[in-house]
Amino acid sequence: MTTVTSEPRFFRPADLGTLALLAWMAKNEEGDGRTPCLLACSLGDGPDGPQAASAAVTHLLEDMDLTAGGEPVNGMSRPSLKVSMLVVAGQIVLQLPHNVSSQVTPPAEWLEAVEELGYTYFMFTTRVCPSTGPREPVTGAELAAFAGSPETTDAAAHVYLPARGLRA
Repeated sequence: MTTVTSEPRFFRPADLGTLALLAWMAKNEEGDGRTPCLLACSLGDGPDGPQAASAAVTHLLEDMDLTAGGEPVNGMSRPSLKVSMLVVAGQIVLQLPHNVSSQVTPPAEWLEAVEELGYTYFMFTTRVCPSTGPREPVTGAELAAFAGSPETTDAAAHVYLPARGLRA
């Protein structure tokens, strides 16, 4: 007789390492406009390395009821979504469960598009971003290749994530 035990899995934010946010503009499917995109990924520089970082992202996605490689989730019609994006003073602040957050200054055209549309196309990938050292993602062509790679997008949860701002 075989017994399967399920040990509780605990999330350790340190396992994520540095959580990088990459913001860019992409052509929309209709080809008549541009969509603001946001990719979240770990640099894999946590204490237990890239594999632990990828597992930590998977755990976070499960906690948010999101699936890597699944269909895009419409966050505008899902108020219980456990990920949010605050856009304030030219900054993006991404807020996730377990008090995990990250921020970045996106390009001006990205901010303008988010203000107009009210959302970004958000991906959170379990694939670890290559880096050039602690807290330093690759740049230029290597970064574009990573962000646009099928391996990266297939390993990501996809969400139309509403933009929130501070209320006066």
